[in-house]
Amino acid sequence: MIDIRLVREDPGNIKAALARRGVDPSEIDDLVALDAASRAAVGARDEVRAEIKVLSKQVGEARRDGDSATAETLAEQSRAAGERERELNTEAEAAQEAVRQKLLYLPNLPAEETPDGAGPDENVELRSWPETAPTYADHQRVPHWDIGVELGLLDMERGAKLSGSMFPLYRGYGARLLRALTSFALDSHAEEFEEVRPPTMVLTDTMISTGHLPKFSDEAYHLERDDLWAIPTAEVPLTSMWRGDILDEADLPLRLTAATACFRREAGAAGRDTRGLLRVHEFDKVELFAYCTPDQARDLLETMVARGERMLQDLGLQYRVLELCAGDTGNSAAHTYDLEVYSPGVDMWLEVSSVSWCSDYQARRANIRYRQADGNLAFVHTLNGSALAWARIWAALVETGRQADGSIVLPEVLAPYLRGERVIPAA
Repeated sequence: MIDIRLVREDPGNIKAALARRGVDPSEIDDLVALDAASRAAVGARDEVRAEIKVLSKQVGEARRDGDSATAETLAEQSRAAGERERELNTEAEAAQEAVRQKLLYLPNLPAEETPDGAGPDENVELRSWPETAPTYADHQRVPHWDIGVELGLLDMERGAKLSGSMFPLYRGYGARLLRALTSFALDSHAEEFEEVRPPTMVLTDTMISTGHLPKFSDEAYHLERDDLWAIPTAEVPLTSMWRGDILDEADLPLRLTAATACFRREAGAAGRDTRGLLRVHEFDKVELFAYCTPDQARDLLETMVARGERMLQDLGLQYRVLELCAGDTGNSAAHTYDLEVYSPGVDMWLEVSSVSWCSDYQARRANIRYRQADGNLAFVHTLNGSALAWARIWAALVETGRQADGSIVLPEVLAPYLRGERVIPAA
């Protein structure tokens, strides 16, 4: 969440920053009013608490002096004040919770370098690879869902039979390709990022820490009986590994990577790009994550983007890098780059990675701080990025690598994870 002190000190600047993200300035006016009421309620409660402390001291003095009547009068006043304190404390806690809830729904402040814009059409394309766009033959213009059925790699019908629509089922070479991609990615990051295998079911507080709750509850799968949530990304558990803790500055940056299944309801996706693997409820992804100081954040962001790009080049996939405008940047992010691959069979650019710097927005929600060299405490900054998400990579590889005879040639970097094989035979 954003720092309430910034709202108190310069609400106009906060309004201007969040207006870049489409937030109505009246939302900040409401927050200012709630915060003022909260502070007033806390102040009134604390005044009564101070009064009770004085009365308690006076009661003790009166009893030591043998003045029972005065002691009883003061004690009665203290009891009455105690009742007022309990009422005021209830009011203060409710007022503080109202401020917290308002903050939980507000998005992060966009970074200064985040370009202006209201939506996806105003994102900025920074670069593409290769410099000369490749041409694609007719045999590469076949959608992956048709190729998957033809070669026995993908069975969406049986996936739907098991779990409902938009739950893919991979078979044979299709399943092996998915596993190979995950192993390739983890090995690619092993020298700098500690591998973690976190739980895929997490507590409500864990989801709140990243900003996925409460605002986006409709997009998540919730097991109400146990009050657990299926993670939409490994970013969620990785963010909370040090929730409530204090890190040492000398240990930062702290880099983590994790391969997990990810679950998203895609509640607003009805009828939109839902064929094959374009939009699914469950997919595998390798995540990169880092805790760092503010000074380390921007270099880490660029490094994580570069890792995603290097993998796409190793996989031989045409891609482009987009810098997201303020209106299209995710709720928790201050600055985001998207990597999109071109998938010739569906003639679409597919987002396969989103790399974000979240400033201290998530750390404030999760209360993750670090002790600076001078002994003072500050909130860490967090970064996250896919490297990479596999469903759409799988689709692009199958379409791009398809040969005239119907076979598929896979990238050389995957051969060690496919027992040396690189060709999926034609039917």
